[in-house]
Amino acid sequence: MSNIVVFGSQWGDEGKGKIVDMLAQESAAIVRFQGGNNAGHTLVVAGEKCILHLIPSGILHPGKVCLIGNGVVLDPEVFLHEIDKLAAKGVDVSPARLMISKKTHVILSYHRALDVAREALRSGGTKIGTTGRGIGPCYEDKMHRCGIRAGDLANPELLREKIARALEEKNVLFKGLYGCEVMDAEQIYRELLPIAERIRPYLGDVSSAIQAATAGGGTVLFEGAQGTHLDIDHGTYPFVTSSTTVSGNAASGSGCSPRMLERIIAIVKAYTTRVGGGPFPTELFDATGDYLQEKGGEFGATTGRKRRCGWLDMVVLRESARLNGPTELAVTKLDVLSGLKELKICVAYEYQGQTVQYPPQEENGMAFVTPVYETLPGWEEDITACTSFADLPENARKYLVRMEQLSGVPIGLVSVGPDRAQTFGRG
Repeated sequence: MSNIVVFGSQWGDEGKGKIVDMLAQESAAIVRFQGGNNAGHTLVVAGEKCILHLIPSGILHPGKVCLIGNGVVLDPEVFLHEIDKLAAKGVDVSPARLMISKKTHVILSYHRALDVAREALRSGGTKIGTTGRGIGPCYEDKMHRCGIRAGDLANPELLREKIARALEEKNVLFKGLYGCEVMDAEQIYRELLPIAERIRPYLGDVSSAIQAATAGGGTVLFEGAQGTHLDIDHGTYPFVTSSTTVSGNAASGSGCSPRMLERIIAIVKAYTTRVGGGPFPTELFDATGDYLQEKGGEFGATTGRKRRCGWLDMVVLRESARLNGPTELAVTKLDVLSGLKELKICVAYEYQGQTVQYPPQEENGMAFVTPVYETLPGWEEDITACTSFADLPENARKYLVRMEQLSGVPIGLVSVGPDRAQTFGRG
C-alpha cells in the first residue's frame, strides 16, 4: 500500500480528521507535519465525538504509531491536556506509540500573549482572525533562530537560558509597543519544569521512526492541518496561517524524502467555508448560507466561531490541484446539500475585465473578483444511509461528476455523514 498525504484543499475545516482516522486503519504510522493547536480535527466513532488539536487522528486505532513532526509547533500544555483526556477514555497514549520530534518547536506563554496583543491592536478589515494560540510568534522565533525546540525540554540549563534570551526582546515589545505587563523569565521557566518532565519520555527521532515503518513494509499516513488557501506562501495572504500547508511540506515537515509521498488525497467539502478574516468570493449572506451553516454544524472545532459558508469554488480547488498534485479527491459533507432545489458551482472569476480560471496572484486580489456560476439541480433525498456511489440520487452523482470534470482530479472517497462508517469509495 502506498504512503498517503492528506491535505485540505480549501480554507481548512474540510473534514481531514475523519478521512485520516479512516485511512489510519491500514497504516503503520500517522504523522502530523505542520501547524499547531490552531487546528481542530473532529472524529465521530460510533456516535461519540472526539476533537484533536495536536495528536494525530490515528491515535484512536490501537497499535498505530503516531508522530508529531518537526514542522509542527507544539504547545506542551495542550499536548498533555489531550493525552489526559484520551487516557481517561481508555486510549493508549504511552510513549511506545506516540512520539514528538526533538526538532519540533515549542509554544510558550509569551508566544500566546504576543499573539493576542498584536491582534488587539489591529482594527476592522486588518484583523487576521488569529486563534490567539501563539502559533505565528512561535514560527517567527523558529525563523529568527531563537526558538525553543522540544529537545531543549530535556536540558534545563539551556531551557532557562533560551527563555531569558527570548524575553529580553519580547518584554521591550510588551511594555513599549503593546502596553502590556512584562513577563518574568524565571517564573516561566519554573512553571515549565514539571511540564517538561512529562514531555521528555515522548521525545524521539521521528525521521527514524518513519524510516522504520516503511522498512517493515508499512504505510505512512501524513496528516496536514488547515487548508491550501491558508498556506503562508500560496494562500490569501495576509489572511493566512503561519505554516506551509501544501502536500510538498509533508516531507520537510516530518523528515523524509519527497519520493515517499505517493498517494495524495485532497479533502474537499461539497461547499465552501472559511473562518476568520480574508476574501471569500462565493460567500453567501442569505438563507442558503444560513442553511449550510446550521445543517452543516459549521462552528470552528478550535474556537467555536461560526464558519462563513458559500458555494463550491472550483477556482480555489483548481489552484489546490495545481499546487498539491492530488491523485484523488475525498468529498465530505455531501449530505449537507440535501434539500436544496438548485446548487451553484463557481467555475471561474471575472477579474479586471477578464475571465480567469485561477486566483489572481496580487495580494488580496481575490477580494476584487466576481464569481462566474454554473447551476445544477439539487436533490431532496436524505443520503446519510447511502453506502455506495450508485446509491446516491442521480443529481448527487451528477454534482460529483461535475466536480471531477472541473477539477481534472478523480474522486476516490465520498462522505455522507460525520461517522467513520458514513464513507465509501467512488466505485
